[in-house]
Amino acid sequence: MKLVDEAEIQVTAGNGGNGCVGFRREKFIPLGGPDGGDGGDGGSVWLLADENLNTLVDFRHQRQFRAKRGENGMGRQMYGKAGDDLVITVPVGTVVMNVETDEVIGDLTRHGERLLVAKGGKGGLGNMHFKSSVNRSPRKALPGLPGEERVLKLELKLLADVGLLGFPNAGKSTLIRAVSAATPKVADYPFTTLYPNLGVVSVEPHRSFVIADIPGLIEGAAEGAGLGTQFLKHLQRTRLLLHLVDIAPAGGVYDEGAEEGVSPADQVRAIERELEKHDPELLNKPRWLVLNKADLLLEEEQQAAVKAIVDELGWKDRWYLVSAIGREGTWPIMLDVMAFFDRQREDALEAERAGEGHAAP
Repeated sequence: MKLVDEAEIQVTAGNGGNGCVGFRREKFIPLGGPDGGDGGDGGSVWLLADENLNTLVDFRHQRQFRAKRGENGMGRQMYGKAGDDLVITVPVGTVVMNVETDEVIGDLTRHGERLLVAKGGKGGLGNMHFKSSVNRSPRKALPGLPGEERVLKLELKLLADVGLLGFPNAGKSTLIRAVSAATPKVADYPFTTLYPNLGVVSVEPHRSFVIADIPGLIEGAAEGAGLGTQFLKHLQRTRLLLHLVDIAPAGGVYDEGAEEGVSPADQVRAIERELEKHDPELLNKPRWLVLNKADLLLEEEQQAAVKAIVDELGWKDRWYLVSAIGREGTWPIMLDVMAFFDRQREDALEAERAGEGHAAP
C-alpha cells in the first residue's frame, strides 16, 4: 500500500445536553419543588495509536469526525446520558498539530497510547440547583456548553531503527531488498523510490530491527527540491543512519546544472548540508558510510578507491564496501547494526541501575 504520511482532519466534540426545568408533581404533595436534572456531558474525541496501521490514507476519504452530544436533563432529578466518546485510530508515530495555532498537541509513539484532541461540552444545570430561600420555584436552567472543535494536521513519522540515506540510485532499495523481505521498486533510473519502504531485518529469533528506505535526496532537498524534502522528517526518529554512496558514479547528482562525475566525497558532503539545513541534530546521529556498487570496479581498484574517499572525507566512523545487488558484504553490516543496538540497550540498563543505586532512600 502506498504510504500517505500527512492528512488534515476536523474533529468536533459533542455539545453538552441542556438542563431541565421541571417540578415534582405527585398526588398529595402540592409543593414538590423543582426537580429538573442536569444535561449529560458531550462526548470527547480521542486519537488512539495502533501498531497495525502504517498509513494515513483513510483520512483522505473521511476528514470530518464528530462525537455524540449529551442528552438533555429530565424531570424527577434525572440526569441526561453523556454522549459517547469518539476514538479515532492512527498509526504509531503520528504527530498531531493544531492547524490554527501551529502547535504540536501530541506525539503518539507507543501502541495503545491515547490523546485527547477535542473535549466534550459540559452538560447544563437543571433548575433543581437554583432553588433558594427567596426563590422556591426557579424556572431557570442552563444550556449545555459547546464541545471543542479543531482542525488537526496529522503527520506520520516512521518508527524505524535504521534509516538509509543517499542520492537517487545509490542502491538503497537494492540494499533493503538484500537484507529484508521488503520489495521496493528497483530500476536503472533516478527516483524509483517515491515513498518510504520499511523492512524488518531478523538476525536471529527475537533479535531484529526495522530499516527504512528513504527516497533519494538531492541538492536543495531541505528547501523543497526533488522528492526527499517531505521524507527528511522520517530520519529524525531513527537511531542509526547508513549513508549509501555510489563508489563509481557515472553521472551527476541530479541537480539542475550539476557537473557530471561528481565525486563520492562531494555527494556525501552535499547530503550532510541538506541534513544540517533540515535539522542539525541529524548530523549528531551515528552515521556509517556504506560504499556501494563495488562490483563496478576491478578488485585491485576497490581498495584504492575506498582509501581515496575515506581520506578525502576524513571519515572517522565505520565504513563498509559492499555490492548490494550481489549481496556481498551486506550481512556483516546488519550484524554490526544489531550489535550496536544491543550495546545501546546494555548501556541504558547500566545507566538505569546506576541511577537507582544513587537514589535517595
